[in-house]
Amino acid sequence: MEFSLSKLISSFNHITVYALVGESGTGKSFRSRLLAEEYGINAIIDDGLLIQDEKILAGRSAKREKTYMGAVRVALFDDKEHRDDVAKVLRKSHIKKILLLGTSEKMVSKIAMRLQLPQPSKIIRIEDIATKEEIEKAVKSRQVEGKHVIPVPSIEVKKNYPQIFSTSMRDFFNKKRLLKKGKGGKMIEKSIVEPEFSKKGRVEISEAALTQMVMHCVNESSPDVTIKKIVIKTNTRGYRLIVTVDVPFGTQLTGKIHKLQQYIIDKIETYTGILIEEVSISIDKIVKTENKM
Repeated sequence: MEFSLSKLISSFNHITVYALVGESGTGKSFRSRLLAEEYGINAIIDDGLLIQDEKILAGRSAKREKTYMGAVRVALFDDKEHRDDVAKVLRKSHIKKILLLGTSEKMVSKIAMRLQLPQPSKIIRIEDIATKEEIEKAVKSRQVEGKHVIPVPSIEVKKNYPQIFSTSMRDFFNKKRLLKKGKGGKMIEKSIVEPEFSKKGRVEISEAALTQMVMHCVNESSPDVTIKKIVIKTNTRGYRLIVTVDVPFGTQLTGKIHKLQQYIIDKIETYTGILIEEVSISIDKIVKTENKM
């Protein structure tokens, strides 16, 4: 039976997509289930897993990866077999609403695209549902203790990933406290895990290595473009690259620059698993090429 991408996309048109965005370790998984309940959302995509009704339906947990970059690749559904498996289950599960968790709007947009879901119709930021003190506490727990949350009961994590299970946690969340409206609350059980990559610390790519990758990408995609300068900026979400170049006279700038930006992002993210937040290409000079006889 031939797989039809157009049929898969049309089958997902009935799904309303929400997103919860916040920097790594700020408590997104911790609060996702109550948020889903508030909006009547019956499924969550978190760190490579498809979760519905407190059960893991499909996917592969990023928490089982031994390296940070490996975990990022899983969370982004970089592997075709992984994302096809989740998309297949999504198509059969009759899910009406789904919540995507990510560190940025770009990340949740990419997850939606790779799973052939509609783009998020509502994006909620962690700062909207957690206080500054709560976020700081969550970040400290992640950075100092290496604790991560999977938003399902511990028995579900033990069944699927016994090698990463650590402990369980039950919390009473008040909806008024979480969303600044409504009354009452709910007891939520979550699993607290400590992945191997967390124990070893975050793996980062050096600026020298990233610079070499950018130079290689430009040479592959547009060998007639000359790099003058590369500036690399980092934050907790990913990397911003500012590239200054000279381009040949007669170049169709808009199309060429956009193509080059996308080529750099796609190649580096695929090869390393890191997130490229932005590639900004600045043209220093338009130069005439000399004809050599």
